[in-house]
Parts: sequence; C-alpha cells; structure tokens
Amino acid sequence: MNIEHYISQLLYRYQCVTVPGFGAFLTEIQSAQWVESANSFYPPKKLISFNTNIKNNDGLLANHIARAEKTSYEYAISAIQYQVLNWKKELEQNRALMVKNVGSFVLNATDNLIFTPSEQKNYLTASFGLSSFIAPAVKRDASEEQDLVVIDDREVIALVPEERTGRSYLKYAAIFILGLGLAGTAAYTVYNNQIETQTVLVEKAVQKKIQAKIQEATFFIKTPMAPVTLSVKSDKEEVKEVKMPYHVVAGAFRDEKNAEQIYKKLVKEGYNARRLEINKHGLYPVLYGSFATYAEAQKVKNEVRESENPDAWLLVESL
Repeated sequence: MNIEHYISQLLYRYQCVTVPGFGAFLTEIQSAQWVESANSFYPPKKLISFNTNIKNNDGLLANHIARAEKTSYEYAISAIQYQVLNWKKELEQNRALMVKNVGSFVLNATDNLIFTPSEQKNYLTASFGLSSFIAPAVKRDASEEQDLVVIDDREVIALVPEERTGRSYLKYAAIFILGLGLAGTAAYTVYNNQIETQTVLVEKAVQKKIQAKIQEATFFIKTPMAPVTLSVKSDKEEVKEVKMPYHVVAGAFRDEKNAEQIYKKLVKEGYNARRLEINKHGLYPVLYGSFATYAEAQKVKNEVRESENPDAWLLVESL
C-alpha cells in the first residue's frame, strides 16, 4: 500500500500529520510573497517542514487509511510500518528518498535527515486557484525619453501696455466710489458691534434674575423629592463566550493515570492546562492551554518545544 497519497490528503486539512516510527510533517501558513529580483508574485501557501522527533502514533493517518481502504485499523498500522521499513531501506541504500507531492529526504555526511518540501503542491485551501506569475518590468524606448524633454528656443515676447490719454476722470470717479463703500462698511461694522454689546448686557441681566428666582424657589421647598436609585448592570453579567479553537497539545496517553499525572504537573508549572475526554482512538489528550488566535497558540507551542517538550503540537478544533 502506498501511503504517500493519504499523507497528501491529510496535509490539506491538518497542521500535523505523523507517520508512526518515522516522523511528522508540519505545516505553517506563509503569506504572499513578491521576489523583486525576478519580478515574481507567489500566493499564500502552507510551508511544510519535518520533525524526526515526533514518532508516536496519534491515530490520524491510520484511521484515514482504514476508512479510505475500508479495512481495519490494525491492518492500516501494519501497512504504515511496512512502508516506513521500505523508506528506511531506501535511505540506507541510496542516501535519498522522494515522497510524492510532499518533499524529498537526503542523508548528509553525519547521517542527519535533511528534508526539502515540494514546490508543486499548495496545501492551503484558501489559495485554491491562485498561481504564481511574473510581471515583466516596464521598458521605455530611447525615442520616448527624448520626447519627454521639451526645449523651447522661441523668442520671448514682451507685452508693453498701451498708454491712454483720454477719459482719466473715470479713474478718479471709481476711486471716490470705492472710498464711500469702504467707509459705509466700517460704519456698519461699528453699529453691529454696539448692538452685540447691548445684547450681551441684556442677556446677563436676565440670567441674574433667573438665578435669583431659582435660589428663592429653592428656599421654599419643604418636602424634597425622594432620592432616585439607579441600578447599573455589571459588565460581568454581559461577558460573552470567547471561542478558543487553537490548542497546544502536550501528548495523548493510553493510560488515564499518566494523563492525570502530566496534567497536574503542567498546572503546578503555571500553565492553564486542560484534560480532554477520551477520544475515538482510546487516548486521553492533555493540553498546555487553549487560545483564541493562531498566533498566540503558535507562540506558546514554539516556546514549549524549545524549553521542555519538542513533541508538542498544535490542534485546531472547536471543543
């Protein structure tokens, strides 16, 4: 049985696909890219990496194969083990291995496994139908650049106003009329300022009388109104449930006692740890915590891998 096809199918839907006894293929979303040197544009995609330390069987690949092939779970496990054995033999003989549509492996001089992801497949479903393309640079002809330079050698023509000798009295009449208009405008402005000043004084006097009436009325109130009590609804009563679909998994255990022991250890270390109910594979998952965003979960996962648990992985599911 060739399990490469089933690994490829799972990479579309999951961020971690483990091949028991061999390692795990991990995916991480990479934003769209523009390569300036080649004028090329690349859509968002899932970047595939490989971790040789994650070898425990999480049941994902085996269950998928069992359903697709309509066979038993135990037979699917045997088929995976047989395929892994063939892969290891090929690596020992050829020092190289190709997993179709996923990537290639090479053993270096120190027998370390080097993985190179395949560029032919984009496992990000949100980028379906998008492909890379090259935008050629805009080139200008030499003749077009010369047309942009405009040289004007024409002689400058000086305009000399024509001198008029007649009807000069019209000029003085216009000046006189303009002076009358400015004087009238100034007088109108002064008049408006006086009206505004008087209006302000009247308004101040009216406000003083109103304040006196208010104070007088206040002294004659014998039975004041009862105080009004306002009930303010606490913000805590309107707390909305926040969905946390991203979970950092510490491990899944066949024995419930082991799961409980790891859970208590994580709580003691300060994590918001959780224990999930037994899953369909008969395992008890233990979480470092659950998060509302992918970025928060990814940050905690990376910190945990570097400090204490290189096998920690990310689960995306609404629990």
